[in-house]
Amino acid sequence: MSENTIYNIDEIMKMLPHRYPFLLIDRLEIEENGVKGIGLKNLTMNELFFQGHFPNNPIMPGVLQLEAMAQTAGCIVMSAEPDYATKKKSVLFMSIDGAKFRKPVRPGDQMKMYLEKTKVHHNIFVFHGVSKVDDQVVSEADLTAMVVDG
Repeated sequence: MSENTIYNIDEIMKMLPHRYPFLLIDRLEIEENGVKGIGLKNLTMNELFFQGHFPNNPIMPGVLQLEAMAQTAGCIVMSAEPDYATKKKSVLFMSIDGAKFRKPVRPGDQMKMYLEKTKVHHNIFVFHGVSKVDDQVVSEADLTAMVVDG
């Protein structure tokens, strides 16, 4: 069995067009090339969304938890391309199914997004995602995306 591949923030920024404040992955570990990986997001009180959601009880919005999962899935797809940094491809979100939110995600948490491809048809991919903080599930969903030129 080979070692997992780790991508740092600079490598992630070559795979995704997102930038602050919308880049929601700090680190990526590919467990199975093009199929399975773990995204990591370190949350601090400095996150822009904590300023207004909610000031006296800051929690990460569920929609941003889903976005972090989607970005992780996009990186898994892009990392399978040997020359991902030079290809003019984007991964676009198509749908979310079965989203569930179990526990709040707060400043100081380290959220890990576990994504695994469950279906593929041409340029369309379906991933099952589970996000955890301290090994406890905080959210989960099935995400569909497509790879497009541009």
